[in-house]
Amino acid sequence: MTSKEKVLASIDHRDPGVIPLDIGGCTVTGMHCLAVEKLRKYYGLNYKPVKVFEPIQMLGEVDEELKSLLEVDVDGIIAPKNKFGIYHDTVWKEFRTLWGQVVLVPENLNIIAVNDGSHLIFPEGDTSVPPSAKMPSSGYYFDPIIRQVPIDDTALNVEDNLEEFKIIPERDLEYWKYQFNFVRNSKRAVIAGFGGTALGDIANVPAPGLKNPKGIRDFTEWYISVESRRDYIHQIFERQTDIALQNLKSIYNAGGDSVDVIYVCGTDFGTQTSTFCSVETFQELYAPYYRKLNNWIHRNTKWKTFKHSCGAVESFIPRFIECGFDILNPVQISAAGMDPENIKKKYGDQIVFWGGGVDTQGVLAFGTVDDVRKQVLSNCRIFGESGGYIFNTVHNIQPNVPVKNIAAMIDAFKDFNK
Repeated sequence: MTSKEKVLASIDHRDPGVIPLDIGGCTVTGMHCLAVEKLRKYYGLNYKPVKVFEPIQMLGEVDEELKSLLEVDVDGIIAPKNKFGIYHDTVWKEFRTLWGQVVLVPENLNIIAVNDGSHLIFPEGDTSVPPSAKMPSSGYYFDPIIRQVPIDDTALNVEDNLEEFKIIPERDLEYWKYQFNFVRNSKRAVIAGFGGTALGDIANVPAPGLKNPKGIRDFTEWYISVESRRDYIHQIFERQTDIALQNLKSIYNAGGDSVDVIYVCGTDFGTQTSTFCSVETFQELYAPYYRKLNNWIHRNTKWKTFKHSCGAVESFIPRFIECGFDILNPVQISAAGMDPENIKKKYGDQIVFWGGGVDTQGVLAFGTVDDVRKQVLSNCRIFGESGGYIFNTVHNIQPNVPVKNIAAMIDAFKDFNK
């Protein structure tokens, strides 16, 4: 079987004989650029600056050379622009990070050092407006800067929270056409993040790509609004969903049949021990729009839909299934109620688990090589039974994870498949 056939079989809950592997397919299944560089060096690959395709998390590209070595089964297509509104189809330049690594970033991504040793990034690269993100002097990521203007509850305008959700422009369609042609004959499964379908994703709320964002753009205010301004949030989700469906139709007509999986939404509903909202709130506020998106996708395409949610979301899994999601990621096995044996037994024949291979918060970062191996083998045994599983870590691999632990994870995974 090809990699694509293995992934598609597992997504269909058929046992492909081995567990498929994703590393770097999208913005929640990858590695920090420092981890990528360390892994390349560990395996003896020639040095070259790692390309940072997602600058907020500083995610590094897992290129063809590394994917082949790791035997990855998934190719990913990212959106045309990053979170700061900068196109990827441009010239790339070298940039030295605060920890001394030289990486590649888009030419128009303006990063400026300030007196306290931190770095600032500007929306659309425009340094004439206030910065939209900051990396602390000892940090490894860019934190969005809240630029909330005063909220007038008597004059809330839905369009203010839709500034970044527009009908897809021709340039972006051309980008997708090129990408679709590039992956059309890939032997790997293809996952794409088209953007514009993330209902209430807190990472998008501050709008780091907008120069002067209006509406509700503060993390705290957004969570408050889910209760106190629910009618307003409904209006946003309704309009956002309608725009998204128009764009999905255009993207599919441009050649989207070469894509197997789409990353629909990254809105987190779980904390380490509980949930951000009740099941009732989810059913009333989010579920109708998720159903609308998934129903159109399943009626009109062969795409499988990928829902990301961190945390203790065991009580939400039946609702994700009811909404039509095919895949759940990152399967945070360290969170309350997310025991692999339990969730595989209860839901493993109804939804695909994409992740959960090893705990990035604990075992991968701080455990021994033997700890990593033991957990990987155990989770492969549990999740891999009868298909319905794609191996990946619990969210992205962080910068200071010991490279020997990453290699131990890969070795254990390959040994299980043998």
